[in-house]
Amino acid sequence: MKSYEIDILRCRRSFRPRASSAFLPVLAVLLLAGCANLDHPGLSSQQTPTAELVGVAEINPAMRERIAHALVRDAGEQHLCDALKQRPDNADAAIPLARELLARKCPSEAIEVLDTVLLASPGDLRALNAKAVVLDHQSRHQEARALYRQALAADPANPMLRNNLALSLALDGKTEPESVSPQSQTDGRQALARSR
Repeated sequence: MKSYEIDILRCRRSFRPRASSAFLPVLAVLLLAGCANLDHPGLSSQQTPTAELVGVAEINPAMRERIAHALVRDAGEQHLCDALKQRPDNADAAIPLARELLARKCPSEAIEVLDTVLLASPGDLRALNAKAVVLDHQSRHQEARALYRQALAADPANPMLRNNLALSLALDGKTEPESVSPQSQTDGRQALARSR
């Protein structure tokens, strides 16, 4: 046997259980200190970018964000989804969820959520307004205006609906709001059916 092997055997024999409580933390500190030593050229304190690992020139940040949100849903968003499963006509849960989906650049999912509410409660003014806002966001102004008009037919004095209709007209380059008529209400129902 070589001399260093004999020294290790002696250390093992003299090793006591009380010493193990101090030995393991010291060993862990030494190992971690060796990993943290920046003098070694083989070790890097910076993580290799994923794009280099895969061989891709660059990764789209928006896609990375979508993937991250798809894998880990926000607890608040999950709570809103659960509330909608219990009560499909719950506009109080659907509107914040649609807002969150729109912020994540998922307008088609936001429309699906709002369609669920509108199927359960077809005349809900807040859901009609929210869906029209999402449609405006998608530059589908004609469909959005039809929904605003449908909601205004039920509540002509609603300032929020009037302002949103005027904004939709401005976004589309039109200046004067058209009057709410039975024809525009029919157009609203057709726009609702088309957007489903």
